Amino acid sequence: MDENIIFGTIENDNQIFQLLDLQQRNLKKNISNVEMTEQGFTTVEHSFEKLALMNKILPQIIAIQNNIVVGYALSMPTSFKNEIPELAPMMALLDSLKYKNKKLSESKYYVMGQICVDKAVRGRGIFQKMYEKHKSVFKNKYDFIVTEVSISNTRSMHAHAKIGFETIHTYFDPANNETWAVVLWAY
Repeated sequence: MDENIIFGTIENDNQIFQLLDLQQRNLKKNISNVEMTEQGFTTVEHSFEKLALMNKILPQIIAIQNNIVVGYALSMPTSFKNEIPELAPMMALLDSLKYKNKKLSESKYYVMGQICVDKAVRGRGIFQKMYEKHKSVFKNKYDFIVTEVSISNTRSMHAHAKIGFETIHTYFDPANNETWAVVLWAY
């Protein structure tokens, strides 16, 4: 991995704008089917205001190279479910699921909001390092992190499995014609 990549948290508005630019360049609606299959994609589109609020509630992990955001791994407490309408169904589902015979709603966990690495620096361990940063920032407050990954996003599914995420549930969402895997990484 490149030594000149720094892993930290959002510190200013400029970093939020850079993150939003990176998100736009990787949104499913903005890339080709070939790119989606080969490189993966992001689904939810955030606003500056939502990201600023998310960062105020929980530190947002970023990767920076030469003062440019080249990766991000967003986090949300479960209390954030009403702030991003697209995520409300996922949050309701999570409350109903179990991990090791205990309902998630009875556990201390947070939700991965989205993870993305710039195409120019993919394959250099940044994905894993951002999750390691998550662990170092949140392990004393939470027991695990949970997120959903589209089954069709094979790059993301493989990357999550590689660092230790377990699939605890899958379901089909007819509204988006997508099958989703709910994955969990225990600290």
